[in-house]
Amino acid sequence: MLSRKALLRAGAVLVAAAAVVSGCSSASSGGDAGTSSATTTDIEAIKVSGKFGEAPKVDVPTPYSAEKTTRKIISEGDGEKVEAGQRVGIDYVGINGADGKKFDSSYDNGSTAAFTLDEGSVIKGLVTGLEGAPVGSRVLIAIPPADGYGTSGVTSVGIGPTDTLVFVVDVQSSAEVLKRASGKKVTPKKGLPTVKLDSKTGEPAITLPDSKAGDSLVVQPLIQGSGKKVEKGQNITVNYTGVTWPGGKVFDSTWTKKTTATFPIGRGQVISGWDKGLVGKTVGSQILLVIPPDEGYGAEGKTEAGIKGTDTLVFVVDILDAQDAS
Repeated sequence: MLSRKALLRAGAVLVAAAAVVSGCSSASSGGDAGTSSATTTDIEAIKVSGKFGEAPKVDVPTPYSAEKTTRKIISEGDGEKVEAGQRVGIDYVGINGADGKKFDSSYDNGSTAAFTLDEGSVIKGLVTGLEGAPVGSRVLIAIPPADGYGTSGVTSVGIGPTDTLVFVVDVQSSAEVLKRASGKKVTPKKGLPTVKLDSKTGEPAITLPDSKAGDSLVVQPLIQGSGKKVEKGQNITVNYTGVTWPGGKVFDSTWTKKTTATFPIGRGQVISGWDKGLVGKTVGSQILLVIPPDEGYGAEGKTEAGIKGTDTLVFVVDILDAQDAS
């Protein structure tokens, strides 16, 4: 329930979000929710007790509402400050400010949640609320719908379109994630699309050959990273650019969005050309994928992205991180 949910096949062009970090629960928070009919907006009114690393007791005066994401550090750790784009590990409790009910908890789920701290992976309010907090801290975060699940909410766990989310988060760890592919350059086979990288950012520009695209999946490493191999079922963090062949038009790019993407690989939650092409590759690698329609969006294409049912897709993917799913 930390992630921004999206159907990776039927929703955004490739990824609008990362894997679901954990399951959900509708049990109470362990505290007694207030019963005041007046809406509370002061984060100081939320009471949190308990030790870092243990499930907290949280009392939220209901209804509680926040106009913007607000945080309070309950207890400050002595570790390094968390930065956006890092891989973080957290334990947490999520409570609906409208009714005081717990909708998710890593303590109940039995595992620490790990993800890349960016808006491609988790809701914006968690990025805002955790950035700058030292590892070892317990942080209280109040998140309005605009920085949470939007006006659609998450009806399956009782989160409505106007509900503020209250999280108590224990920041367990943080680690750097690569910014771009790094490793040994690989000479690609002739006849494939060519790639030129921006010398400063590493953003790829893709040029198509004059020939027609083939009908088979092509997986061509351009940079061989020295990190661990990507395994089926892991959550991977990437930068990517995708163009259509013929035409060469960019239809999706994390570089343009200025945020990485994190999602499950090898589990049928992305187009099959990605599942087949990225499992087994190493972190730090840059991979050129040439994906025929039957390994992409099929004969239906994806009209909202300008992808026809006959279009071949060409991606350049930087594999920045790979972690076991929580």
